[in-house]
Amino acid sequence: MSTPPPAAEPHPAALDAPRPSAPHGPDPAKVRAAVRGGTLAYFVDQFDIYLPIVVLAPATAYFQAANLSASTTALLSSLVFASTLIGRPLGAVIFGHFADTVGRKRTTLVAVGGFGVITLATACLPGHETIGIWSVGLLIVLRFVDGIFLGGEYTTAVPLAMEWSPRHKRGLYASIITSTSPGAYVVIAAITLLLLQLLPSAGLHSSYVQWGWRVPFAVGALLAAVLFRYYLKQVEEPPAAMTGERHKMPFVRLLVRYPKALAQVFVLMTGTWLATNMEAAVTPVQLKAHLELSSKGVTLTMLVINGAAALSYPLFGLLSQRIGRRRFYLGYGLSVLVIGAGSYSLLMVSHGGLGAALGWGVLIGVFTVGTFGPIAAYLTERFPGSIRSTAYGVGYSLALIAPAFYQFYLQQFDGVLPAHLAPAVLIALAGVLISLGGFLGPETKDVDMADDRTIPGLS
Repeated sequence: MSTPPPAAEPHPAALDAPRPSAPHGPDPAKVRAAVRGGTLAYFVDQFDIYLPIVVLAPATAYFQAANLSASTTALLSSLVFASTLIGRPLGAVIFGHFADTVGRKRTTLVAVGGFGVITLATACLPGHETIGIWSVGLLIVLRFVDGIFLGGEYTTAVPLAMEWSPRHKRGLYASIITSTSPGAYVVIAAITLLLLQLLPSAGLHSSYVQWGWRVPFAVGALLAAVLFRYYLKQVEEPPAAMTGERHKMPFVRLLVRYPKALAQVFVLMTGTWLATNMEAAVTPVQLKAHLELSSKGVTLTMLVINGAAALSYPLFGLLSQRIGRRRFYLGYGLSVLVIGAGSYSLLMVSHGGLGAALGWGVLIGVFTVGTFGPIAAYLTERFPGSIRSTAYGVGYSLALIAPAFYQFYLQQFDGVLPAHLAPAVLIALAGVLISLGGFLGPETKDVDMADDRTIPGLS
């Protein structure tokens, strides 16, 4: 391995073969193709991840026995969502390895093809009336496998887009990419609203419950096919100067060489995913169970919440480019603690119906999941090029596991807090973890992706 020139101050990241920056800026056409690809990839990923939360909520009876208790039904529904989240870290390790050793583009194509097939298979599942408990079991298994491919897709596509991006625009480009997450939720909610408007959803044998829910899954599979073709035809591998010297075991290298950096990212992302699960998975349940909104009212409220979040992401990305990633996460975590948890609590005690839900929903959307605004830039700036895909994927996904079991944590508040207020405590905890994660990490916005010596704070 090479070492820094004698005139340069030694830095631990220099052991990962420092590379000089390219004498000319990146090709604008290749930058646009990579950023568009990353944006489409993130949208398709998030579209797929939110499908069971929104689309299957009115069709629960299709997969589960009618005599199940409310708590068992909620547990099985949470396992459908959690199984996808648990599969994502495994996918990050597997596909991150190949992205760092074989190439970003080829690995992306395999991951996209995989989750396209699984999503289409999910749309074809038989129900409980046909195969009994195997129906929900197969759904959970397919979502787990889907999570593996999804974890591989963003592990490769997002670092590729960031490596092509000029440093002064990384915050903006990252936020455009990640804004497609709440944007995808909005699209799914709109499709579901339309289907519920056109198809009856009352009862096991209603049109929506029997086949209407399959339409968005088929759309997800079609989007995967479009994404596959785009990467095949339009996107190129980043320059070798960005990806650096290849190592045979990038995951092992990440754990051995950079444990402190990984631990810091783990704290930040644990808070991020905890807030996300409270917003995306728990809030719609409480809107229906506590505020007694109709299925259409819940879907409309979640559309507004996520629409507000999508609009805020580019502002947060630009803000992080101006004040720095570290300061942004310190401040944003405090905002989640005060405004995010407060807005959720005030909504739950308002009893103001759909109007109150839409009003407070805007604040909930902006101040629970805004961490994602500059996250693609921050995580790729945080690690050297030779392990960047692995580090990004693992850092992004590893923290998914603990927050995925949010239903078990909420049950611990039984008898202490009402069920509709307990999520506010976890939102507040999420804010603390986000601020702590930002505090423990260095500033990264000026990192040169082609020179590992500019990456601060590596152990």
